[in-house]
Amino acid sequence: MILRPGDRAPDLTLPDHLGSVITLTEAAPLTARVLAFVPFAFSPICGDELAALEQWQQRMRKGSHAVDVVVVSTDSKYTLAAWARQTRVDVTLASDFWPHGEAARAFGVFDEVHGVAERGVFVISPAGTIVSGRHVARTETRDFSEDFAAALSSL
Repeated sequence: MILRPGDRAPDLTLPDHLGSVITLTEAAPLTARVLAFVPFAFSPICGDELAALEQWQQRMRKGSHAVDVVVVSTDSKYTLAAWARQTRVDVTLASDFWPHGEAARAFGVFDEVHGVAERGVFVISPAGTIVSGRHVARTETRDFSEDFAAALSSL
């Protein structure tokens, strides 16, 4: 079951594409986090969404808004590092590779049949609670406008 507004975000730690370890709920005080799950690195829709999230992150930084973006995939950190190099993005890419899909399961967006994350997106408040959460079909490209509006309203 997908997490809902008011739920506590799972306190999970994942490796990122740079070789660091991040905690999904850990953000600086007064910082919201937009957490976007994607099924596959290098796929066309995921690539379009990654570019859109990069643009949103740049807008947040230019506006001095305390909103972080993290993209989570069940791909390995090495695959995500290659994807970041190819796309030249500055968004944090987190690997949910092992235990496989643990974060996607915890947020309620793991596809057990295909072994990948669904296209889920969650806004986590500075206090670590879910502000908004939703998912769409893997064939749909998400518009993140409402997610970033929710993130800004949580500050």
